[in-house]
Amino acid sequence: MLILVTGGTGYIGSHTCVELLNSGYDVVILDNLVNSERSVVDRIAQITGRRPLFYHADATDASAVDVIFSAHPIEGVIHFAGLKAVGESVEKPLTYYRNNLLSTMVVLEKCIKYGVRRFVFSSSATVYGENEVPFVETMELRPRANPYGETKAMCEKILSDAAARHPEMSVALLRYFNPVGAHESGLIGEKPRGVPNNLMPYITQVAQGILPELRVFGADYPTPDGTGIRDYIHVMDLASGHLAALEKMGPGVHIFNLGTGRGTSVLELITTFEQVNKVQIPYRIVGRRPGDVAACWADVGKAQRELGWRATRGIEEMCRDSWRFQQLSG
Repeated sequence: MLILVTGGTGYIGSHTCVELLNSGYDVVILDNLVNSERSVVDRIAQITGRRPLFYHADATDASAVDVIFSAHPIEGVIHFAGLKAVGESVEKPLTYYRNNLLSTMVVLEKCIKYGVRRFVFSSSATVYGENEVPFVETMELRPRANPYGETKAMCEKILSDAAARHPEMSVALLRYFNPVGAHESGLIGEKPRGVPNNLMPYITQVAQGILPELRVFGADYPTPDGTGIRDYIHVMDLASGHLAALEKMGPGVHIFNLGTGRGTSVLELITTFEQVNKVQIPYRIVGRRPGDVAACWADVGKAQRELGWRATRGIEEMCRDSWRFQQLSG
């Protein structure tokens, strides 16, 4: 089976490509390289012994996407391509709405045109907004805190409406929580351009001396230590969740949380990283970041019941693998 992975050289996309190739799938990657590097394709091939096809193109470009669908017998799509920084989305809302909505609609239109029935969508726990934890798939969505979350909720609606019109389609909406870690080889991992927006790459860059200190956004949340609590999931566990959804979902729309079901505070993550890797992480408390919520973790029962999937790696492994990747990648 040939799977198209949009955003396949990105952080989560590249690890999912490894999972797919190691499981016997053929892979075509579409990526505009706005936040990744072409060399990731070589690293995927080095890890798996199999090279995915690669197209340097933008998922919002209907003509470019059509070329890929017309040239290859694609049987499923995993759609990662999109902008993903919460804070940046507050500063650049129109950029986020245009890119994230248009890319989803373009890829979905080509799936319908070429009869591709399996569509796995990279959604986010951000769609839950301010809700009681743990977050459950049946909750009302409240992504009003930031435009990024709004785009994910809107894409879910677009995909759901399209699936209602085309009942032969199988759509999985995967709401994942906070991916961290890296492949155990250290060859691929999270390597954002510029100053990282996510916590773990910021920690690893501080550990290596690239950045002077970590900024902790807010220590006055209603949590045990005042810092935000998140459900951190190892990126390889997240990748295996995409494979499970691709293989086991039937016709219709299926929504799954992908997380560990456990919350870890920012200060707890820093302490664990220091203990596991024997390094010090200087940090400074600053004001809250626009769009952030106090606590966020998953109810993962549905994914366990219906997909037979669960996360198996802990915080220690996430910290160890992230640091290994940082050291090897520089």
